[in-house]
Amino acid sequence: MAKKKILKSKENQKINDLQQHSEDPTNQLLTTNQGLRVNDNQNTLKAGERGPSLLEDFIMREKITHFDHERIPERIVHARGSAAHGFFELYKPMGKYTRAAFLNDTKQITPVFVRFSTVAGSRGSTDLARDVRGFSVKFYTQEGNYDLVGNNMPVFFIQDAMKFPDLVHAVKPEPDNEIPQASSAHDTFWDFISLMPESAHMIMWLMSDRAIPRSYRMMEGFGVHTFRFINDQGKSHFVKFHWKPLLGVHSLAWDEAQNLSGKDPDFHRRDLWNAIAGGNFPQWELGVQLIDEKDEHKFDFDLLDPTKLIPEEIVPVQIIGKMTLNRNPDNFFAETEQVAFHPGHLVPGIDFSNDPLLQGRLFSYTDTQLSRLGSPNFHEIPINRPLVGIHNNQRDGHMRQMINKGKTSYEPNSLGGGCPFQAMLKMSGFTSFLERIDAKKIRTRSKSFMDHFGQATLFYNSQSHAEKKHITNALRFELGKVKSVEVRQRMVNILTQIDKGLADNVAVCLGLKAGAPAQPINHSFPADANPKDYQPRKVKSSIEVSPALSMEHTVKDSILTRQVAFLTAPGYSDTSLQTMKKALENSGAQVKIIAPALGFVRGAAGKEVPVDESFLTSSSVCFDAVFVPGGAQSAELLIENADAIHFINEAYKHCKAIAADKEGVKVLRTSHIGLNKKETDEPGIVTYAPKNSTIEKEFIKAIAAHRVWDREPERKVPA
Repeated sequence: MAKKKILKSKENQKINDLQQHSEDPTNQLLTTNQGLRVNDNQNTLKAGERGPSLLEDFIMREKITHFDHERIPERIVHARGSAAHGFFELYKPMGKYTRAAFLNDTKQITPVFVRFSTVAGSRGSTDLARDVRGFSVKFYTQEGNYDLVGNNMPVFFIQDAMKFPDLVHAVKPEPDNEIPQASSAHDTFWDFISLMPESAHMIMWLMSDRAIPRSYRMMEGFGVHTFRFINDQGKSHFVKFHWKPLLGVHSLAWDEAQNLSGKDPDFHRRDLWNAIAGGNFPQWELGVQLIDEKDEHKFDFDLLDPTKLIPEEIVPVQIIGKMTLNRNPDNFFAETEQVAFHPGHLVPGIDFSNDPLLQGRLFSYTDTQLSRLGSPNFHEIPINRPLVGIHNNQRDGHMRQMINKGKTSYEPNSLGGGCPFQAMLKMSGFTSFLERIDAKKIRTRSKSFMDHFGQATLFYNSQSHAEKKHITNALRFELGKVKSVEVRQRMVNILTQIDKGLADNVAVCLGLKAGAPAQPINHSFPADANPKDYQPRKVKSSIEVSPALSMEHTVKDSILTRQVAFLTAPGYSDTSLQTMKKALENSGAQVKIIAPALGFVRGAAGKEVPVDESFLTSSSVCFDAVFVPGGAQSAELLIENADAIHFINEAYKHCKAIAADKEGVKVLRTSHIGLNKKETDEPGIVTYAPKNSTIEKEFIKAIAAHRVWDREPERKVPA
């Protein structure tokens, strides 16, 4: 804990010392507004000396956009999010692959600001919607800000940025009645998806439990796109970014998430805030998948296709560092709401690929920040400022804060001593990767992008039995909300390309029969090409199953920060309660006392403990596990309390660990769990300990497993 406080203090001091409003204009190197040194301020990035200028020239676009908006302020609100400060530590230098300084100095502590978000809903929507979660990290490096703008899913719905407005329009509330909020379960979304077979893989992720994480602290993060690492010799490797949570990847049950939306729609936001405030700092390890330039075309999928992932069994994830979030924002609006991420905020040693979705994002994000934050000076908002100085000739604009000295606001100049100077290559400025391009200008996409179903099948086949059942039920729910029978039928037909059994199981619940999918072509192709090459198809993956895609194989050896409800009433056994409480807290869990009324509850020995929540103000869906301590009087009072029995039944329904000690077992027998049983041996239900163990050890083991999904199909719980 002392080390974490020291690191936090160092991080805060760096930001205070280095982020200044005014700068000495002499002897400075030319930079972008993110502090990135610029090598060439004379020429735009082109496809060849006489070729067209490229959309990915983020330096030119920042410069021109700033000029264009120096007199035009506008602002629009952004999506719902939650954020925290922290720091990144590197495990090993990556100089063989990238010259990025923060990925080569293991002694450097790099401050970060991370924002998590839902995608479809407004700021006022629930945290618990079935949705993709944003996972964006701003690194405040000594070479400028680097933004890794990602999601908690490694793929996306579409292959080309041209379709992004259509996707968002389709998933947002329908324009005639502004219904539904933060939900994809409606006609316009599935109408779009049923006509866009390239979305099939992403739909499997969205309908899986990954779309309803237990907390932000227990979900993975991905860069989604393929990027490039560039080393000092100019050699390129393709790279995919991964964030691996040290607590493991865990989810909520769908019914549980729906209930939580009513009980606590801020559940994820509150969880993150409380964990950090309590010193339980969330941590993720940063991993990379690296592919040599010469191996670009050796896979059965295209590295530039954002609807595809690289299975970890084919290219292992190398863990290179760790991120810790250790400080909550001081002001939600000033920091969480005003932070501006952009995939084009790079540092030397990291560059783009030609992924057509990424290429479009490079324009979209700057344009969005201008609208949302109302000024080309959004980089001067404290949360967005780089730690290094900003030196360029951009001036004025709404809400300008930097006080520029001198009379020169252009380059080259002599009146200002030539400052700021271009950062030539030897001085570590940014240089785009020297990629050979010799092609015709054409509006199409590669036929290597046409496999829309191979990885969707791989993902489905990689899931556990319970996870497959959850995907089936999610599709039944979502498509059951669709009023158009034609749209439902088209979607069921697409599912046949993923898995015939899945399609049949969904269809029967919708009163339909799965049939052959239509073969739409939603984009153009070369005039001399064979149209069949551009039809949606299924390429069999080189592997049958990828265990890394299933949460069944995640970390299950810790109960750190897990919330455990102790159901108590007057007359509880103090020994029973305190023994279990000590064991759980020593293992990192957090215990909350739940009783019929707030205040204090008195034990059989006369000792009182403060009550954290009453049955009226709490619910099992707010906890990871439930314990009923011994005590004859307490047990009898709980048996007569309908809310207490419902609490247990609901926890059982959601496959959580439940334990009871001594007389507390009677309470379980009264609930659905112990109905007509003298003793229970169900998985995840702990009422006794085998030889050489204790009830405390067995309960800890059950909580660490997260859920007992195996008992889910058999449940008949009145809750």
